[in-house]
Amino acid sequence: MLDFVQVASDHLGRLAGLDDDALHWVGVAVRESVINAIKHGNRDDEQKHVYVEFTPLSNSTPSGIAIRVRDEGPGFDPDSIPDPLAPENVLKSSGRGIFIIRTFMDEMVLQRAPEGGMEVVMVKRVAAADHSVSDSQSPRL
Repeated sequence: MLDFVQVASDHLGRLAGLDDDALHWVGVAVRESVINAIKHGNRDDEQKHVYVEFTPLSNSTPSGIAIRVRDEGPGFDPDSIPDPLAPENVLKSSGRGIFIIRTFMDEMVLQRAPEGGMEVVMVKRVAAADHSVSDSQSPRL
């Protein structure tokens, strides 16, 4: 189902007005959060579900998309996540997912979900259009 979530993310992000770069980073963040929910949250328990919810932010400025990913695991303290840039963690093969999500999304909240489990809520906003006039378009005097 991860590929289906990726297709939905790309389609809904495009409808929200995200450009190709933003769509790429949203896709990376969504895949990473879903994989984390399966592997770490639900501990690969096939009886547990991962919920993914997309919400267009068309009534806000700038517009964009919010994505909520929730697992059914026992949860954890988000402050206990080790810093992936700390010297003792730099060479580890895992532990960078939350860092990647924080880096490439405009907003990110990691918290216990009201329904149980953990949730990550991510927001990516449409980049402001560059309305400046380039030199080639400047009027000549």
